Amino acid sequence: MYRVDLPRLGTFDVWRDAARRLAAHDVPPDRIEWQMEDAEVSLFSADDPLPDGYPRNVTVPKAFPALAKQLCASRAAGSFDLAYRLLLRVNDTPHLLTNRADAEVDRAEGLAKNIRRDMHKMKAFVRFREATPEGSNRRKFISWFEPDHRIEELIAGFFTRRFGDMDWVIVTPEVTTQFENGELTQQAIARDRLDLSDETEELWKTYYANIFNPARLKVKAMQSEMPKKYWKNLPEAALIPGLIAEAEAKVRVMQATAPTLPPVRAQRVLDRLQMAVPQIAKGTFDEMRHALKGCARCPLAGPATQVVPGEGPEQADLMIVGEQPGDREDLEGRPFVGPAGQMFDRLAQEAGLDRQAAYVTNAVKHFKFQVRGKRRIHASPSSDEISHCRWWLSKEIALVQPKMIVALGATAARALTGNGKGILKRAGTIEQGLDGVPVYVTLHPSALLRPPDKAVGAAQTDAVRGHLAEVASMMAQAA
Repeated sequence: MYRVDLPRLGTFDVWRDAARRLAAHDVPPDRIEWQMEDAEVSLFSADDPLPDGYPRNVTVPKAFPALAKQLCASRAAGSFDLAYRLLLRVNDTPHLLTNRADAEVDRAEGLAKNIRRDMHKMKAFVRFREATPEGSNRRKFISWFEPDHRIEELIAGFFTRRFGDMDWVIVTPEVTTQFENGELTQQAIARDRLDLSDETEELWKTYYANIFNPARLKVKAMQSEMPKKYWKNLPEAALIPGLIAEAEAKVRVMQATAPTLPPVRAQRVLDRLQMAVPQIAKGTFDEMRHALKGCARCPLAGPATQVVPGEGPEQADLMIVGEQPGDREDLEGRPFVGPAGQMFDRLAQEAGLDRQAAYVTNAVKHFKFQVRGKRRIHASPSSDEISHCRWWLSKEIALVQPKMIVALGATAARALTGNGKGILKRAGTIEQGLDGVPVYVTLHPSALLRPPDKAVGAAQTDAVRGHLAEVASMMAQAA
């Protein structure tokens, strides 16, 4: 009788090495006991040393190592033994794994499916809490998760790729996975459940409650995707019973208050009227920001987390106007902090444009999005929504009184000049704005992030950099 002791980390590597040697000596499965460390030792097992050398060549099909690795992560009884029996069989029958009618292949695929499902749940339900040490220049996050199977080694690569720009720790009852300064380490440490509640939970719950769409509620499908066993580690789970209970009433309210569309001709007349420059009392920035928080001039105020006003010097000579807040801006309540804003900052720095001296804002103040799965996908604001938000944009222009405005993309150009068409031809030109301020038109940075063609994207990036350099030169001359 052979006993193979398997460590908590590196389980598959040890199993693979032992299985190769045992299979090479034709050791039958019933003479092997696969033993995880810290498990109770069988009274009937022996400690016979494993055979030396590899007298028989053992070959396996390409798909077998991945399947065996997943079987070694399973907590199902007999999973190691099943992997070994399949190893012996695929050596003689290379196409065995394609035969789903085979009982052992079918059971192995079933166990592997459970592993993949467990990994999917871990990707979806890990909730990081910030734990950045004071004075650190790199943000750090910590999370607690309780997987059903031993998947920590299989899933670590996903989190490394997904969150490679920060330090993080994921603690499970058996393994602590740490990513610090670009280096991944794992330790088999037994831990009790961590209490990670903090003030960010309220922000997250606010966000979840705002993206919850009662009209699309399917309770069984939701509980299938988000099983109740994970709820104890999910801050938003406390809201779910209440949101479900209120869903029917909210849908009735949504149906009763749904807007009716005006006839096409009437809509065109309304558009022209709304594009006219509104007469606005100047007031103060504080009054404007206070009033902006309660804005409900269009339906975008409903699903968005919060309104995102402009920021920067209140008497800036230059104003930068983007399209609308993105996902990150919506959560933080600040403009130009997402990927497109970071791209703009980089190009402005390379062009010699002092970004901090400019007042930055968006043509539309609420985030418009479509929910796809767990993601909020950006959706372009309609002409009606742009028109409604012009009231606020004109208010900002009246308060800042800039010498020049840079319009980033079609939405900003439409809000500032009344025309959002032909941006590629208009990029790099100066037009008279509806508010009487010169408007320099260029492309929006988001168009440079994911261009359909790399060469075109590189050319457009150079063009925008050149436009910003030209703006910087003009502002220097006007100073």
